[in-house]
Amino acid sequence: MKKAMQVLPKITLKQLSVFVSIYQTGSTSRASEALHLSQSAVSSALTELEARLQMPLFERVGRRLNQHPNAHPIYIQAQAILGQALTLEHYHKHQAGQIHIGASTTIGNYVLPPLLAKLYATLPDAHIDMYIANTQEVVSEVEQLNIDIALVEGMPRPTDMKVIEQRAWRTDTLMIFTKRDSKWLTDMAAYNDADNCYELSIAQLAKLPLLVREAGSGTRQIIDEQLLKHLPDAEIVMAIQQSEAIKHMVSADIGLGCLSQHVIQAELTAGALVQVKVAGIDLSRTWWLVWHKARHQSPIWQSFIDILTEN
Repeated sequence: MKKAMQVLPKITLKQLSVFVSIYQTGSTSRASEALHLSQSAVSSALTELEARLQMPLFERVGRRLNQHPNAHPIYIQAQAILGQALTLEHYHKHQAGQIHIGASTTIGNYVLPPLLAKLYATLPDAHIDMYIANTQEVVSEVEQLNIDIALVEGMPRPTDMKVIEQRAWRTDTLMIFTKRDSKWLTDMAAYNDADNCYELSIAQLAKLPLLVREAGSGTRQIIDEQLLKHLPDAEIVMAIQQSEAIKHMVSADIGLGCLSQHVIQAELTAGALVQVKVAGIDLSRTWWLVWHKARHQSPIWQSFIDILTEN
């Protein structure tokens, strides 16, 4: 006779919800407060989940819970399952659905707003949450399943390529720029009236102070890979987190800047800032769509993809 296989009770959404809350808050007491459950109920749910998974998720050290190496991959899967359950639960109540969108700084501040307007026009009752940070931080949130889809500058560098899907979206060009009649270029650069720009050689640019974005941003990634490699002795005056701050500092003639054309277009048109062209330097780049392969692709997710790719 064949021996009957033991069938373990199924894992419940409550157990996964309790585990995620403990993982995020770091203790059963804080998880019980967040979930409005007794601490004993929380502890029991965690114990049952560990028994059914047949693996520990936390290590008990006195009254403290330290994450076991097993916890992180289970957390990722639990987030995905709970997200799908939430979408299903609220589908009829919130027909338009909910979406968490991430964007790197340049895209989030200068390109995303009209795209969101199109999404609201398509789905007036949509619930949209936004997260804007540098590329590295946004991709990290995608990996943690805290974001449904992200739009980032430069090539994404997730820690685990197997779980991340990425698709080329648009092309963009970075521009080196300066204040009109800048003291740094008065005796150095030729001004091209036809193209309304200064023209420099790589050697000339290397002698001038540069204001750039911080490490981890998509803009800085392109500057490192396509500009600074030609300028090993360049003077980086500051690494700055905000593009607007760079614009204002360049306007104060502290140095030259390098940002997306979208960031400085209004100032170029008004003549307050002027492009600096450097022979032999190509600062074009690709923008990317990024999402977690485990993320549920809801109807609003697909509507947003359609808007992003219609052009």
